[in-house]
Amino acid sequence: MFRDQSKSAGRSEASAETPYLKLLARGASADAYEQPVLLARADGMAADRIAALEDAKVLALRVRAEMEGRRRREAELSALFETAHDLAGLRDLDAVLQAIVQRARSLLSTDVAYLSLNDPARGDTYMRVTEGSVAARFQQLRLGMGEGLGGLVAQTARPYVTDDYFRDDRFRHTLTIDAGVRDEGLVAILGVPLALGPHVIGVLFAADRRARVFERQEIALLGSFAALAAAAIDAANLLTETRQTLADLERANEIIGDRSGVIERASDVHDRLAELVLRGGGVHDVSAAVSQVLDGTVRFADAGAAPGDAVEVSRAEGHAVRHGDDWVAAVAAGGELLGALVLDGQPGLDPVDQRTLERAAMVTSLLLLARRSAAEAEQRVRGELLDDLLDARDRDPRLLRERAARFDADLDSVHVVLAARLDSPVADADQEAAARRRLWSAASHLAATRLGLAAARDGGTVLLLPLGPGDTATELARRTARDLGTAVHEAVTVGASAPVRDLAVRPETVAEAYAEGQRCLDALRLLGRPGDGAAAEDFGFLGLLLAGSRDIPGFVERTIGQVVTYDEKRGTDLLRTLDAYFACGMSPARTKDELHVHVNTVAQRLERVGRLLGAEWQSPARALEIQLALRLHRLSSSAPPGQH
Repeated sequence: MFRDQSKSAGRSEASAETPYLKLLARGASADAYEQPVLLARADGMAADRIAALEDAKVLALRVRAEMEGRRRREAELSALFETAHDLAGLRDLDAVLQAIVQRARSLLSTDVAYLSLNDPARGDTYMRVTEGSVAARFQQLRLGMGEGLGGLVAQTARPYVTDDYFRDDRFRHTLTIDAGVRDEGLVAILGVPLALGPHVIGVLFAADRRARVFERQEIALLGSFAALAAAAIDAANLLTETRQTLADLERANEIIGDRSGVIERASDVHDRLAELVLRGGGVHDVSAAVSQVLDGTVRFADAGAAPGDAVEVSRAEGHAVRHGDDWVAAVAAGGELLGALVLDGQPGLDPVDQRTLERAAMVTSLLLLARRSAAEAEQRVRGELLDDLLDARDRDPRLLRERAARFDADLDSVHVVLAARLDSPVADADQEAAARRRLWSAASHLAATRLGLAAARDGGTVLLLPLGPGDTATELARRTARDLGTAVHEAVTVGASAPVRDLAVRPETVAEAYAEGQRCLDALRLLGRPGDGAAAEDFGFLGLLLAGSRDIPGFVERTIGQVVTYDEKRGTDLLRTLDAYFACGMSPARTKDELHVHVNTVAQRLERVGRLLGAEWQSPARALEIQLALRLHRLSSSAPPGQH
């Protein structure tokens, strides 16, 4: 009986798979795989029969998905091979590019595909080939570097994708580009760079007229077509070299075909890491690429967060080492430990994968060193330009503007010079030097993000930052003190100059403004306000002594300007009343005799002054400033024309 039941169960399982085998055989849609279960339930079949059908359905759908994936990969590989064949067989560049764009559009199933090339002479990028486009204005677009999604790809040499172009603010929108995209009706756009070595020569796009999220494999596929398009362009310009390259690729393909899966995986790692280096990828890009190859999670850990013992062993031996269920590869350069790559939860790592992790650690160290060197070089060059402005070495406005433009700085805009200094005590000279380096590094980063300049000077740091619309020197000084203090975790005091203009034409004003900023910095320290920021305008009449320009009209305007304006508009005598009031020892009774008016008139005028100048206008400090402003206003008003 047991054997009969087993045979019956076997027939039940076999019969449960039969309808799904038929569905697989005829390539039915995914929806059709629900029918056998629904029919079984409708016929009132036994629960074990329905469960068997459910299991068979899951297995069949998995097989179907695998088959669909293989068909898709076969189609992609076939298109890539056909395109590569076109490169060898066609001599017409436009025909090759048109074929690439057509295949990209077909495989990604997009409404439109197009390709743009950079124009070095004009400094922009223009449409070269389109497929599926219907708008003439779109087909004739030219994009400046950094403009639109395509301009951003051309400028940064990195793929960019947006599922809704007009709601995406990661790139700069322009009226011309937006009008062309709107004419074409595009919504979702994917762009990948066309690169020859480190140089971007154009962009390959795939776009839809509806919202769409492009998958990672679609981005990678378009990137493969972009690489072939770049090769086609290179072939048209350098035909002889391209033939040799294609021959080398053929030989490389033959060698790769003879190797085992392990060698293919190692080659894949090498290609991915080389591509990351060429396109300027970062540490996390390396971790992500190696994670895919090793089928695990690879993460970068800073030197302080990495497993200490394992990192030291890896650093000493020069190999990845096992740490529990993880593997650790030290990321080091010379005698400096930069961090580690950690492969989580992979205790059984074969030698090839171990070397892959070690190679990734080496590439990571190179990327970190290259990024640090580039940042330090840019900081030094920014500092050299600011040093030249402070010392007025270079007085050629054209050269100064050109040097500043390399850092996106505009010397013709309004700037403020800020003197910054650390206020925390240090234990010894080495710690003081390290603290100053941190301050200089933080100031350089701040200047780079705000399109300004920074340099180390006089035991501190000097910054030249543009003044935004509606901003003041005081607000900029306080914001800079706060930002630098947060960056270096210490109190940073900042003194600011008054706004300065025309720095390319009058570079000597930078040194004058720096001296004014230093005086404000010293005043803050003397007043016991470490970690604060201020400009001369914050110190009342003392600001006249701190400001290099001795801005007397500005002081008068800030102190009694509202009273002056009130008298001028209404013909009142508030200023004369103030003069008499202070001359009479702030006595309303004596003031009314001096002015020959009723005491109530004096009281009414002083009440109006209080509303204009604020309730504290008669406090000793404010009264002193007001009296000084009245004296300066009187002297300025009596001076001959042209000497105010």
